[in-house]
Amino acid sequence: MSNLDRDAVPSLCGGRGFVVTEPVRELLSPRNVKLGESTEVRRLLPNLGRRMVGAWCFVDHYGPDDIADEPGMQVPPHPHMGLQTVSWLHEGEVLHRDSTGSLQTIRPRQLGLMTSGRAISHSEESPREHARLLHGAQLWVALPDAHRHTDPRFEFHAELPRVTAPGLTATVLLGTLDTATSPGTTYTPLVGADLTLAAGTDVRLPLERDFEYAVLAMSGEAHVDGVPLVPGSMLYLGCGRDELPLRADSDAGLMLLGGEPFEEELIMFWNWIGRSQEEIEQARRDWMEGSRFGEVKGYDGTPLPAPSLPTVPLKPRGRVR
Repeated sequence: MSNLDRDAVPSLCGGRGFVVTEPVRELLSPRNVKLGESTEVRRLLPNLGRRMVGAWCFVDHYGPDDIADEPGMQVPPHPHMGLQTVSWLHEGEVLHRDSTGSLQTIRPRQLGLMTSGRAISHSEESPREHARLLHGAQLWVALPDAHRHTDPRFEFHAELPRVTAPGLTATVLLGTLDTATSPGTTYTPLVGADLTLAAGTDVRLPLERDFEYAVLAMSGEAHVDGVPLVPGSMLYLGCGRDELPLRADSDAGLMLLGGEPFEEELIMFWNWIGRSQEEIEQARRDWMEGSRFGEVKGYDGTPLPAPSLPTVPLKPRGRVR
């Protein structure tokens, strides 16, 4: 999914300067952002108080939206570089097209993973015949310097491994949780898991002490380490945990995001992640001139123009508040 904010500002991310090395409970509030004509999302990362969680650098939560009589998601072709996009649905379906020739309908609990590498473009839309409700999350993972110029590719995994406990089903999107490892390609130590909790669940989820974690509330109401979460909110948990207490009085859905703190400093502007202003400027020129990012064939509409660059210099920095 694109960042369609026409007043895009750079996010200065990465580095270990503001990594919390002990368990915390830091509640992050979302910012509402319009995507096209009919979709509004709740943006949790980057956040005023927290830019990254491991290599996870962008989190949007959307829906549940009733789109029975509407076109639903309509995100025209747009570019990416230096990151991976993770498409994850609880309800509905999204049709993905990209400049490598990929064409894939993504449905609930199926993984659509796009590695932009040096350059890719894609579009996302609700199919013409679509379900009544649309509900999901779009997430980005920053690529480390050693892999950010890799060839672009798209992966689709309809079946993913699961971890179960009384009242809990955890579907592993990326990385490893407990004994289950996702087939999705990763470039840094991280984990992403979809947690389904039945009413009355009271369990402890095993974690890695060296990872920092956050939990995104998707549906229902649950208590994470004693903190009540409502849909569209995110709880940052810091590092130093061996397990995470989870309790649900009603059916609930959560997403667990974690990973080793991302050491590198980077710049995130619009839909690009780079390391210098020159890289961002070149990406903008290439996109506006129709080179490098390829062509998305089959989408009925024109590509998105890039926003203007800010007048102040873009400089990579560490984690900032």
